[in-house]
Order: sequence, then structure tokens, then C-alpha cells
Amino acid sequence: MVPSGHLATAPPAAPAGSREISTITLCELSPDATWRRPVLLDRELIVLTTGGHGYAEVDFRALPCRPGTLLRIRPGQVLRCALPQLDATVVRWHPEALHGLDVDADDVPAWVQLAGEDEDAVINEVSQLTVDSRRHRGTPSGRSLLRHQLTVLLLRLSMLRSGNWRASRPEEVAFRRFCREVELGYQQSRRVEDYADRLGCSVRTLTRACLAVTGRSAKQVLDERVALQASRLLAATDEPVARIGRQLGFTEPTNFGRFFTREVGVSPGAFRAARDQRGRAPVVRPRSPVDARTAAHHA
Repeated sequence: MVPSGHLATAPPAAPAGSREISTITLCELSPDATWRRPVLLDRELIVLTTGGHGYAEVDFRALPCRPGTLLRIRPGQVLRCALPQLDATVVRWHPEALHGLDVDADDVPAWVQLAGEDEDAVINEVSQLTVDSRRHRGTPSGRSLLRHQLTVLLLRLSMLRSGNWRASRPEEVAFRRFCREVELGYQQSRRVEDYADRLGCSVRTLTRACLAVTGRSAKQVLDERVALQASRLLAATDEPVARIGRQLGFTEPTNFGRFFTREVGVSPGAFRAARDQRGRAPVVRPRSPVDARTAAHHA
């Protein structure tokens, strides 16, 4: 059990050095072998399924997994393997571990089922990284080796996405800029006007961009991001509901309760109660439309 008021997170951050990049097993990610509740992650992850069949829930979305399935999970997301039927190797790292290298981990797809030569290459690279992270821990040359091995892995995975990636339309560029600003400011403001001012555009421009990419307005996208963060904290921590509301900019608990119920369909208390059930918790609409389309396509 996690003490009240403490986060149910992955193991503590590794010290600086070669352990900035490490590999562990899937079961080592959760302090509870039964995955009774989601784990709020504090590092970048690549999860490569090596055995079993089942589902991994990333931000309350169930993703099918079998040997060769690869997940890309970001810090701040929540992960739960409600039915522990999967074996997987987890590559984890701190964002600063790749500083100065020409790679963008955000180009890696959130879900991909590897096959053929791609699967062989990724398995070989993950296996070698696993061996080297154990053999060469704590040496400057080992640290450099792991950084470059991870860079090669991420570049290879990003090429899987680029093969089907379209040139960005102006609406997609505007939408991504809006999402970046939302990530920085959603705890302080839920007014689209504030983000339009920061980006130097009109509310209409942001709304048109969001509708083109997601089918939802800019205000809906913003509110869904706030609801997702609330859901993460309710599911993965023991923070009081009122405190979570204050963290997200709600001065009154009743306002937070109404907002959450409107967005998710259940009250904060009911959502939290559902986390300990064997079935999946109520699903929150995903934050990233691109990742949502990927998951839906392969589910």
C-alpha cells in the first residue's frame, strides 16, 4: 500500500550518470505486483512486449499488446496493466540524457506492432542496450555508448511513423503550437483567449485548427487536458480531491466537481473509487488526437 498523500509512482529517479538510461522489466514499474492502481510515470519510457497477450492502459486507454508490440510513454502519463499477463522490457531515461543529440523522442509512435525486419532490428537494439546498461554502468564511455544506442533506437522507431506521415497542414502546425502552450499553462488558465494572446493569433484561428485536427473546439481540447490531469491524479495518487482541484486552478471544490463530472461523466469520488476495481476505470478522452487515431486504428 502507498501511504496516504504519497504518489504511486515508478521507482525513485536514478542518480546522474550512466543510469540516466536503464532497462527494467514491466513488473518492476509498479510497487504493487497486481497493478491495483495506475502508476504515474516520472521518466521517458519505451516498452517492448516480449511475451504474453493482454492490454496496457495508457492514460485510461486500453492498448492491445502481444510479442512485438511497442509503446512510447511520456513522463506524467499513467500506466496500468490490469491483467498482469505481459512480459516486457522497459527502456527508461531522463529527458536530459539525450541533450545535444539529433533525435526527437516525440517522433516515436505511441503504439506500434513490430514485424519482420523492423521487429528483429528493434529487439536486437533493445537487447544490446540491456546488456550494456548492466556491463558498462558508471563509466563515461558507457554513458556515451548508452546515449548513442538509445538515439539509434529512437531514430529507427521514428522512421516507422514517418513512412505514413503527411506534410503538416497549417491547421496541424497551429494545433501543435496550441497544445504546447496548453501544456505550459493549463494549471493557471482555462481561457482560450489567454492562449491566443500568447500565440499572437485569434480565438477563431485556434478553434478552426482544433476542429480540423480533432473535431473539437479549442475550449474542448483545453478542458479535456485539464480533465485528463485530474483523472491521472485521482487514479494514481491519494491526494485529497479538493487539493487536486486547487492544483488545477479551481478555488472551490464544488466547481471542480461539476467540471470533472461534466467532462468525464462521473464525479471525482466515483472515478477514484473505480481505480481499485478489477475492471477498467471510466475512460477519459485522450489528450493527443494523433496518438488516439493510432491506438484506435490498431485496437
